[in-house]
Amino acid sequence: MFTRWRAELGEWLIDQYGEAPERATAGYVMTFYLSVPAYLAALLFHHERRVPSLRPEHLAFRVARPRPHPESIALLDRGFVCLPEDPAAGTPEATVVPDERALAAVLRGRFTAHASRFVAAFAPTVRFGRHTLWAAATDALDDSMLLAGRYGGDEGAGVVDGALLLPERLVPFTSGSTMRPAETGAGWTRRRESCCFHYLLECGKGPCSTCPRVLPR
Repeated sequence: MFTRWRAELGEWLIDQYGEAPERATAGYVMTFYLSVPAYLAALLFHHERRVPSLRPEHLAFRVARPRPHPESIALLDRGFVCLPEDPAAGTPEATVVPDERALAAVLRGRFTAHASRFVAAFAPTVRFGRHTLWAAATDALDDSMLLAGRYGGDEGAGVVDGALLLPERLVPFTSGSTMRPAETGAGWTRRRESCCFHYLLECGKGPCSTCPRVLPR
């Protein structure tokens, strides 16, 4: 799967930039893949205060063309974890936890389990260390919470959820939430923990504005 995906991405990068460095295709696919369970979890947590199953076999996604990024996600399992006040708390599909902190811990644990399987499968195919892979997982989870709030019309609520989910560095993640007010004074941004290696493309735009290579820690 990952080898074919990187090959397709390489073709797109060559078409767009004239080259496809190995680390760039690996960095893109790493970021693309981890966004799938992270964004699905963030959307349901932010909007419904529910946590779905994040097992790889319970998720499916479609890859767009010509840029091969995930464009749609399907949840294949009906079970979920929720709070006592959830309207469906008494149904067979629901598992109830006492409060939001416990719900965030379930989300974090389920995402960690999925990311662990990804790291085990992806690491032998790339020249990345475990820190780079888990930094990307940290970014996926934190960034997805920010996006869930932003696209839901309340960016600040996404920031609060990010702090609830990653209040500090919790192993194996590489940091707590790094969300902060944007320097422009409008909205929020965050410092990335990982690099997508887009800067390796000579015809690209250089490092992203949130890249850890250009921002102080």
